[in-house]
Amino acid sequence: MAAKILTIAQQKGGAGKTTVVAQLATAYAAQKKNVALVDIDPQASLTSWFAERKRSLGEDNRLVLSSVGGWRLKNELDRLKQDFDVILVDAPPHAQTEASIAIRYADLLVIPVQPSPMDVWATAPTFKQAKKEKTDAIVLLNRIPPRGKLLDKIRNMLEEDERPMLKSTLGNRVAFASSMIDGLGVVESEKRSTATTEIKALAKEIWGK
Repeated sequence: MAAKILTIAQQKGGAGKTTVVAQLATAYAAQKKNVALVDIDPQASLTSWFAERKRSLGEDNRLVLSSVGGWRLKNELDRLKQDFDVILVDAPPHAQTEASIAIRYADLLVIPVQPSPMDVWATAPTFKQAKKEKTDAIVLLNRIPPRGKLLDKIRNMLEEDERPMLKSTLGNRVAFASSMIDGLGVVESEKRSTATTEIKALAKEIWGK
């Protein structure tokens, strides 16, 4: 079966794209899926995380990373589809050629949104691009606070804009950042944590779409 391509993109920087990619990748790898990562964000945060992962795990690292971009991206995705179950693409925050290609060939575009009106407003160009490329897009509420009325307001804003949302959310948890320091995911570093429960639920929901 050909790989499922998941592109993680958001016009606004700082929405947690790379963390979502890395955490989903390790969650799928824990399910014995063959996982490839593609880093096309100029900041190369995913590449830095992957380098730390190789230092931490050595030969036990089962993930594969590609940093091919530009006009070669489509060919690289086609190549990876032959050998992997899931390909996760960390797209740049701005509407660049690589982002357009990554959205075009994705089976699903996931847009992380923090609980702030700026993040909600920033989804507009990303959804517009997804519509242009005829790719299904969905919002992931990320870094959600444990309490407060803000989340309800953000949900209402997204509903008013007719933005589809994943039922699964990710909390604003130290465990996610802590695991990233060592090149790991929470499913590896804190297997019984709430963060692990959240990322497993998210991985399952996304896989079913």
